[in-house]
Amino acid sequence: MSTINRVTLNPYDLKPTNPTKIMAAIVGVSLGFGLCSASGAVWGQNNLLTTYQAAQQYDAGFAAARAKTGKLPTVNLSSGASMGRQDVYGTSTQDRGFYNANVGLSATYPLWRPAVGVAISQAELGERLAQAAYANAQQDLITRVAQAYFDVLLAQDTLASIAAQKAAISEQLAQAKREFEVGTKTILDTNEAQARYDLMLAQEAIAKGDELSKRAALTLITGTDVNSFASLKTNADISSASPDDITAWAARAEEASIPVQIAQINAAIAKLEITRNQKLNGPTLDLTSSLTASRNIGSSGSAARSTVGSGNIGISYNYPVYNGGNLNSKVREAAINHNKSLADLDAARRNAAQAARQSYLSLTYGINQIKALESAQRSNQTLLESTKLGYQVGVRINLDVLNAQQALASNKKDLAKARYDALMAGVKLKASTAQLSELDIQTINAQLQ
Repeated sequence: MSTINRVTLNPYDLKPTNPTKIMAAIVGVSLGFGLCSASGAVWGQNNLLTTYQAAQQYDAGFAAARAKTGKLPTVNLSSGASMGRQDVYGTSTQDRGFYNANVGLSATYPLWRPAVGVAISQAELGERLAQAAYANAQQDLITRVAQAYFDVLLAQDTLASIAAQKAAISEQLAQAKREFEVGTKTILDTNEAQARYDLMLAQEAIAKGDELSKRAALTLITGTDVNSFASLKTNADISSASPDDITAWAARAEEASIPVQIAQINAAIAKLEITRNQKLNGPTLDLTSSLTASRNIGSSGSAARSTVGSGNIGISYNYPVYNGGNLNSKVREAAINHNKSLADLDAARRNAAQAARQSYLSLTYGINQIKALESAQRSNQTLLESTKLGYQVGVRINLDVLNAQQALASNKKDLAKARYDALMAGVKLKASTAQLSELDIQTINAQLQ
């Protein structure tokens, strides 16, 4: 039995595998459930790949996650100025204005601040957290675009199925009316056909509304109003998961899924927060320096001008003797938050494993359903042809032909839905194990025409 290599990520290791490296490596991984190569993709019309590329530029959630991965420096400058005037009244009046301007630069370099080193480690983990969030947003966008695209295709297939049934019922209704007029059929046959036709009209109205709704949902992601869509090939090849082992997929998801990675990083940050607060109770030693320059034009006691510059350097030692128990409270709070982060990590692992199992089963049984519906479609096609022949020789009635036509149209719609569901199960299975990338979009896109 094939297995998936398990990769262990220590949540308290400050330099575990970077999530962006995982995503970059995905491009070179062969597709687990092997759909087909990306060659042959349709570029002349709107397809899954062009829809995804539009969503990358438009989707607000994805743009926000991408923006959070950047870092910008901060620069501070301070200066001051003051003006004054002195008026002295007595035997002689002295009026004097004076002006002062100053600029200063100070720096502090921590010689011994254990808490600062912990904070730096937390900041590094925060950067990795932003990268993981971006990778998660990328996989989420692929999943949402694929689901919205297939929802539109299914809505169109539903409309096509209803149109085929409506055409068949319309023909049967016209035939029933003609036969009633010549007296070979009763009004019951006409009423039955009319009732079926009216029902199809109602279902068609609902299906049209549903298609417009699905188009609007896709437009909300891509920002473009798409009118034409590449459809799935009738001979689309949807293969099973590889390895064909649900336990292996669940184990991989528990360790590699991006939500688990995010929970691991959060747990590491929470543990470091305990250490940081503990170290805040200790002594600190800083190297301090300052440089100031002051320009004076007069003063309250003199009209002389002067320029004064000064600089100093020294060492500052600080030891918190008593802080009212504030830091101890923060240590306890950090410990509680750490326990919560560990519980969240366990939940993330369980959810990831369950998502992988569910997607695996959906893919596996979806493929079996496709095979069964393909066989049923062949049988329904044969039944329709036989029923038409039987109607021509008088052993079947028009209603039998109509029922066979409706069964075939419904079968085609069910088969299309099963294919879309199986493709989406494959997408979600890869997402649950952090293997989903644009390469998968290209591969699925090659199945469109």
